[in-house]
Amino acid sequence: MLISPAYAQDAAGGASAMIMQLLPLLLIFVVFYFLLIRPQQKKMKEHRAMLTSLKRGDRVITAGGIVGEIKSVKENSDEVEVEIASNVRVTVVRGTISSVIRPQAANDTKG
Repeated sequence: MLISPAYAQDAAGGASAMIMQLLPLLLIFVVFYFLLIRPQQKKMKEHRAMLTSLKRGDRVITAGGIVGEIKSVKENSDEVEVEIASNVRVTVVRGTISSVIRPQAANDTKG
C-alpha cells in the first residue's frame, strides 16, 4: 500500500519535474551567452571593421608586437605593406594587425 501512492505521484509530476531539472541548464546557457558569447562576437565584428578600414598612413600594432606605419594596402589581397623602420618595409597579413594607434591630440599630453 505504501508504494502505490509514490508511483502515482511521480507519474503525475513527471513533466514538471523534467522541466525543473532542465531549468538550471537553460539558465546557465543564457548567462554564458550574455556574459561570454555575445561580447566576443561584438569584439570580433569591431576587429573585422577595423581591418577593412585600414588605410595608408595608419600606425598599427601587429599580433607579434611590431609597431609600424602602413605604406600600401592591396585591395584585392589580404596583405598590407608596413614600414617598421626608416626604409624597412615588411608585408604582413591583414588579420595579424591587432590594433590601430590613434594619434594623441596636443592638449592630451601632460606637461
